[in-house]
Amino acid sequence: MREIIIQVAYFAAAILFILGLKRMSSPKTATSGVEWAGIGMLIAVLVTFFFPGMHNFLLIIVAIFLGTVAAWIAAKKVAMTAMPEMIAMYNGMGGGAAAAIAAIELSKFIIDPNIHHMSAATFSLAITGALIGSISFSGSILAFFKLRDWLKNIYFPMQQVINLSVLAIALVLGAILLFWHSTLILVLFFIASLAYGVLMTMSIGGADMPVVISLYNAFTGLAVACEGFVLNNISMIIAGTLVGSAGTLLTLLMAKAMNRSLSNVLFTRFGGSSGGTEVTGTTKSMEVEDAAMMLNYVTRVVFVPGYGMAVAQAQQKVWELASLLLEKGVDVKFAIHPVAGRMPGHMNVLLAEAGVPYDYILDMEDINNDFPTTDIVIVLGANDVVNPAARTDKASPIYGMPILNVDYAKQIFVIKRGKGKGYAGIENLLFFNDKCRMVYGDAKQVMTKMIQTLKEQE
Repeated sequence: MREIIIQVAYFAAAILFILGLKRMSSPKTATSGVEWAGIGMLIAVLVTFFFPGMHNFLLIIVAIFLGTVAAWIAAKKVAMTAMPEMIAMYNGMGGGAAAAIAAIELSKFIIDPNIHHMSAATFSLAITGALIGSISFSGSILAFFKLRDWLKNIYFPMQQVINLSVLAIALVLGAILLFWHSTLILVLFFIASLAYGVLMTMSIGGADMPVVISLYNAFTGLAVACEGFVLNNISMIIAGTLVGSAGTLLTLLMAKAMNRSLSNVLFTRFGGSSGGTEVTGTTKSMEVEDAAMMLNYVTRVVFVPGYGMAVAQAQQKVWELASLLLEKGVDVKFAIHPVAGRMPGHMNVLLAEAGVPYDYILDMEDINNDFPTTDIVIVLGANDVVNPAARTDKASPIYGMPILNVDYAKQIFVIKRGKGKGYAGIENLLFFNDKCRMVYGDAKQVMTKMIQTLKEQE
């Protein structure tokens, strides 16, 4: 009877995971979706205490308490601009947890295969979960360091050959373990797996971080699913499969949005590179007050948020300015590129935090045809995702990447702190467009001055 109750509880938790994920597909129900999934996880954790053979309850309770307190404090204090780093870190912890489970189960099997028997299929799943969980753990931690600007891209001769050699070594060691039960081989296997996660991530630039974070999220899910089969835990299998499949689909969609294959993202230097045809001409700047005054004579405005808005934490002021324009009868929209920011949905999260109704937020494919009839586009710290070189310059590293057609608008204001380049390391042709005016300054301060100027003219 206890076994039946446990399986029913796990099944209920899995249903809540599925329904929660479904509700997360819409901003209107996303909050409740997170809550439903959280309740499912709580059920899964609590029922695990009644699983046959469970022991060390004091250690488990202490670990849960410490983890809960640390996560609660971190979530309360983390700035929205640091959310990508937090997601990378927590995702890495999930992969590491899956790898740790695999390490324990494999160690039991190696020490006494007669008592802790594993079939070839179960052993293969344990090794697979250990491999991808380890890669996700070390890769995500390195991604965290890079997102915090604590580590720059690292390149060395024959990098991809060495990387793939390390991966091959990990795979061979995993295969050897099936026939030669050695603790030393197991340790070397985990060292090689962790090393590959570091090596794979160290050369990937900041421009590709949203795709990489999504990929590691998929890895973590698949690792959890594999270990769910090893432990015969239906909740882990379903939850891991959901995360793995959703993360894989999102990764492929984001790579497609950049017009690049996943292999190109992983094995080609993109972020922080240089290239493209040399840009000639000069940029034209404009004072904040003058830009604000022009907003009095428009009927349609589109905001294009980028990482500059996130850094300045300007989303509240952006929505305040947009609200003023709406009160004046101006048609206001927000245009979102799939890879804007440093994580999937980064700009959507920031705008939601500021209270922007979802009806005003449009994806690239839904708004690109509207730019020719737009009076003013306000670009807030975005760079590569609005660079026309992606359409015209075959020598550019971003050539072929779908972009927001900002240059088709009647007038463009670019809010930027300085004259720096984007993650692709190339000049932005948009900045040299005759219709573009550079409004230099911190996005939050610029928005504040624009709001004050508009209010003074009422």
